[in-house]
Amino acid sequence: MLKAIDKKKVTLLPGIFRERMNVNREYLMELDTQCLLQNFYLEAGIVMPGLQVVDNPETAKLHWGWEAPTCQLRGHFLGHWLSAAASYVATEQDRELKAKLDKIISELARCQELNGGEWIGSIPEKYFQKLADNRYIWSPQYVMHKTIMGLTHAYTDAGNEQALEILDHLSDWYVSWTDAMQKVNPHAVYSGEEGGMLEIWTRLYEITKKDKYLVLAKRYWNPGLFGKLVEGKDALTNCHSNASIPLSHGAAKLYEVTGELKWRTITELFWKNAVTDRGTYCTCGQNAGEFWVPPFMLGQFLGERNQEFCTVYNMVRTASYLFKWTGDTKYADYIERNLYNGFLAQQNAQTGMPAYFLPLAAGSHKKWGSKTRDFWCCHGTMVQAQSIYPDLIYFEDTEADKLIISQYIPSKLDYRRGETEVSFEQSTDMKYYNDQAFFDEHDDSQMSRWSLRFTIKSSAPETFTLLFRVPAWVKGTPVVQINGQEITELDINDGYLSIKKEWQNDTIKLFFPSALVMETLPDNPELAAIVDGPIVLAGLADSDFGLTGDFSNPRDFMMPQTEHTYETYPWMQNSYRTRNQQKNFMFKPLYEITDETYTVYFTRK
Repeated sequence: MLKAIDKKKVTLLPGIFRERMNVNREYLMELDTQCLLQNFYLEAGIVMPGLQVVDNPETAKLHWGWEAPTCQLRGHFLGHWLSAAASYVATEQDRELKAKLDKIISELARCQELNGGEWIGSIPEKYFQKLADNRYIWSPQYVMHKTIMGLTHAYTDAGNEQALEILDHLSDWYVSWTDAMQKVNPHAVYSGEEGGMLEIWTRLYEITKKDKYLVLAKRYWNPGLFGKLVEGKDALTNCHSNASIPLSHGAAKLYEVTGELKWRTITELFWKNAVTDRGTYCTCGQNAGEFWVPPFMLGQFLGERNQEFCTVYNMVRTASYLFKWTGDTKYADYIERNLYNGFLAQQNAQTGMPAYFLPLAAGSHKKWGSKTRDFWCCHGTMVQAQSIYPDLIYFEDTEADKLIISQYIPSKLDYRRGETEVSFEQSTDMKYYNDQAFFDEHDDSQMSRWSLRFTIKSSAPETFTLLFRVPAWVKGTPVVQINGQEITELDINDGYLSIKKEWQNDTIKLFFPSALVMETLPDNPELAAIVDGPIVLAGLADSDFGLTGDFSNPRDFMMPQTEHTYETYPWMQNSYRTRNQQKNFMFKPLYEITDETYTVYFTRK
């Protein structure tokens, strides 16, 4: 089993992921603290200044959409905000966000006291009585899970002790409620979109070792989904995607905490059912309109409501568990594809706002959320997604003395190996001045984002192995130089390039050759998307014009477009123009699409 490197030791360096992380951080700071807390205040009977009577909703200092006081999911977003902010505190030592987070936690403690000492919800306790009575209510356990999750991260990542105290009292409420449900209506515990509860109670048991948290985990650990998976059934088709994925996180965390293999088996069966036996779109999404599509019937469900972002984020988390257990690069490849074509593609690069769905029909537009008037579920997962890049990059195999580079994201790792201080840095192999990348005409760097540079500095000589993931999209043999010397005999096995030597002050240059590939849909093989490395390309076309040429060699009808820029990369990356078509047009990375009309899948002519 691999050990994830503590994200507090990882810093993102200039590049597209750093840019998106910064945009997200500004949004977290921009949101008003009172508005973030508004539904907790209302539930606790606290009158906010100037809001005893709302004369004009348009100008009232309130968040709307799914955060409006009239919405049954109100308050869900604050939990995501706390998790994201806590992550920045951990990786960036962000004092502003820490002060804001601490203030919010203190106000939540105040609300809990006014509620009687246990309940700390943005929704009323009576919503849970509706679950007991089998009456419809919109996902109260989902809402409460976000609050519990956010408080947990406030403690683990931001060091806020008060958050753990709030959870200690809230868990007593849950023990009482689940006790009552064992006698009144055991099914109530498995309703209200409870998927995330299993993981979070298990995590709190892992942190505190208090038996009550394990008791709560046991109350949530027998959902019907697990039984179907064990029986070998298709447990997902036409089911709500995001309600099911968090259950895989719960099983995964139970395996890590208890060591019982049955929980690992369930997680692996979930992956098999969700991905291996279902197939994915070129972006790696597997759903439409929030529901799992039937196995390999992706073309039939191509439309305006593909790939709900919450599912992208949560499937990356499932893949992260599996990668950590196995080291299998297929999970890291899956994560990489989702980072470019989900995390980046569904975040507005200027505003940080999410696209709830990622349309894949011909002539699509992305629909962006607003900053204070929507607060869809995907608002919450998006602010978390942009904060977790440091969690995904580096891992250790301590028994084999190996450092694994799983994702190629410009970053710096500072950590200790025994008594030795080691600094490991990765970046694109281009010149940087004042945190901006510019092309230097005297530099011999390749004009490719897959030309990478790694530097290792150690306070004393250290011998260990570096494992570089060789992505599945690599075409040909990687090119490797160590301290200017090209290495001709490469040790590549099981998807990794292995380099073992005594390190102290060394530079590695690594180039991954890539190629354009056409990826078809299993039930519509005449439709294909163009993928460049892990990056899905979008044609700037308002309809499926069709493409003429050799689909086994897309360079037959695609010409690279190279232009000097002053942005993250000194040259335009992964952009092409068609040639020899009835109507020629541009392709560019799907993640660069903002308001343009685009088409991903084209018919083979």
